[in-house]
Amino acid sequence: MVRLSAPLQFLKGVGPALAEKLRAKGLETVEDLLFCPPFRYEDRSRFLPLKHFREGQSGALLAIVASTRTRTWRKGSQVLFEAELQDEQGNRLQARWYNAKYLASEIVPGLRLALFGKAEFDFQGGRVFLAHPEFEVLPEEGDPELALHMGRIVPIYESIGKISTKQIRRFVSRAMEATGELNDALPADILTRFRLPRIGKALHEVHEPPTELNLDALNSRRSPGHMRLIFEEFFWLEFGLLRKQREVKRSPGIAFQLTDKIRERVKQMLPFKPTAAQLRALKEIATDMSQPHPMNRMLQGDVGSGKTLVAAEAAVIAVENGYQVALLAPTEILATQHYLSMQKFFRRLGYNVAMMVGSQTAREKQQVKKLIAEGHVQIVVGTHAILEKSVEFAKLGLAIIDEQHRFGVLQRLFLRQKGLAPDVLVMTATPIPRTLALTIYGDLDVSVIDEMPPGRKPVITKHSPATAAKSVWEAVRKELVQGRQAYIVYPLVDDSEHSPDLKSAQKMFEMHSGKIFSGFRVALLHGQLSSGDKDAVMQQFKNHEVDVLVATTVVEVGLDVPNATVMVIENAEKFGLAQLHQLRGRVGRGAHASFCHLVTGKLNEVSEQRIRAMVQTSDGFRLAETDLEIRGPGEFFGTRQSGLPQLRFAHILKDREILEMAREEARAFIERENGTEGYRNALQYLEQNWQRRYGLGQVG
Repeated sequence: MVRLSAPLQFLKGVGPALAEKLRAKGLETVEDLLFCPPFRYEDRSRFLPLKHFREGQSGALLAIVASTRTRTWRKGSQVLFEAELQDEQGNRLQARWYNAKYLASEIVPGLRLALFGKAEFDFQGGRVFLAHPEFEVLPEEGDPELALHMGRIVPIYESIGKISTKQIRRFVSRAMEATGELNDALPADILTRFRLPRIGKALHEVHEPPTELNLDALNSRRSPGHMRLIFEEFFWLEFGLLRKQREVKRSPGIAFQLTDKIRERVKQMLPFKPTAAQLRALKEIATDMSQPHPMNRMLQGDVGSGKTLVAAEAAVIAVENGYQVALLAPTEILATQHYLSMQKFFRRLGYNVAMMVGSQTAREKQQVKKLIAEGHVQIVVGTHAILEKSVEFAKLGLAIIDEQHRFGVLQRLFLRQKGLAPDVLVMTATPIPRTLALTIYGDLDVSVIDEMPPGRKPVITKHSPATAAKSVWEAVRKELVQGRQAYIVYPLVDDSEHSPDLKSAQKMFEMHSGKIFSGFRVALLHGQLSSGDKDAVMQQFKNHEVDVLVATTVVEVGLDVPNATVMVIENAEKFGLAQLHQLRGRVGRGAHASFCHLVTGKLNEVSEQRIRAMVQTSDGFRLAETDLEIRGPGEFFGTRQSGLPQLRFAHILKDREILEMAREEARAFIERENGTEGYRNALQYLEQNWQRRYGLGQVG
């Protein structure tokens, strides 16, 4: 018998070299291999005859290679490899692979192939052919391994480098045979209530499905085995996150007092009447802060919904209780904006606000550090510079982190360690659907500001091809003549030989200032400018000393100019949906109607989806859902730095109902079984597998 924890190199047929290639894809142990799901299934007990393939027909087929040839054109830069296929009845069908010259040494006459592909019609040649089909070379008749790849429903795995799906199928089969009966960690009553198969049967069904199983259920990951494994991933993930949440709530923290005096100070600070959503969020935060354990709360709100005001109100509670507040932002531009906002909010309360960013001189930093350590500063706003070991707080009580998805879990921990269990409030303007928030930030309570301040009008968004740019500039000029201001955003600072189709801010600034908007005041802003120059340009734009700001995405966050009513984004197809929405949020902040013009070059299917979504809605939560569907959770958040769990069977969006069910079951299990032997066994299993299975750090 082979243990699940055994390294893959000890599995028959793998060895050290192949094990190293598998390790690069996160497959290190026998268990990793067994929990690596196929991405598709083929019913190789029934192949489509070659003569049945018509244009648009997809399916699996079995054929012998009758002949092959390679054709080139455009002086050899384009290559077409063709294989003439023949079945036992003598029917023929051609398969074609573009720019795959290497196949000439792999696919040779006489080979027996299993193929899966879609038929297209060649109008020039007048025949149907398979376009770039997936294929697998089958063993000879009589080979005992043939039964593994034929005559049944066959799992298709993602190939790993030169390790083919056939090899992976072979390794999985050997692992299934070598491990024997597996212990089931899921609580028995859950298995019974939901009629879930035991772990061994579930894995067998996924990797070696019996022919009576429905092929559509397998391919849609809705077979009993898939459902069991999806539920299990979510159950242990939610169990771990709920346990972390319980541990935080049990640990001692600061019980902030909420007195009438403090409520009056909050009202004194307010520049205008908060919305109902802001009041609701503040009440949830204040209630948390009054508890004798650390607050761990996320504040979600769309661009311009007023999160900063709510955070400032929370800061008043901390300061009036004699504590300091740290506000961490991902960029100097955003830190500067927060610093100016906090100064404005707290001027009438007499609080001292300091800023700490990387571009400050050593002397400036040292002066600020001294003021923080001695308690002379109540609110510190800054970037990663706040996290430096040399920054010590006299009495840190509240840590506010803006744009949480740009910071890792460890950075949140570093900030927390600068005080004696300070409360933590994380803010994000990237709307995160509830299911994803539960999964990534399951240890956080969530408050949502789902209402915009009065007077905020929806931004009218229009799409124009680059060929119609002249009409866009006329629309911008119309706004400028009325005394308004405009942003024009580009993806590059300077022209690039690697991206000749993309426009640059530097070159277009010259064109806008010298020709398109001559007579108006045009300025340039990008990340390569010094911090002082950036601040100066932003201030000029805020003071309406500049009419048109030509910029890169440095304006994505931080700038609040109510008089700016037009946002033009050139090469909009090159920006992500969340980024487009953030950029659009720079306008529509005043009483006047505002416009966002998305100017695009050639669109592919994905960029067309993004642009269409932007035109159809200004609801950040709907756009986040669309973005997740287009890109998937991993790319939506960037890297594992975000805390995204490593799920193998489960999909956060497609399986959201199972996620909700698993979370409720995990919560009920903790409340029902806490202190029992079953709970201790579950906790032991979780602690042994949490880091390896989910990559999310310690459980407690």
